[in-house]
Amino acid sequence: MPVLEPDPPQPQKKLLIIFGLMMAVPAFVAVIAVIGAKFG
Repeated sequence: MPVLEPDPPQPQKKLLIIFGLMMAVPAFVAVIAVIGAKFG
């Protein structure tokens, strides 16, 4: 294992961000839809 890496790759962090966005966007849309259904 190298002791120092100038730019360590973080593919897992990128995947977690993408996965989080995939989960958050439909949830956000659902919340807006529920609010719209209550007021409309």
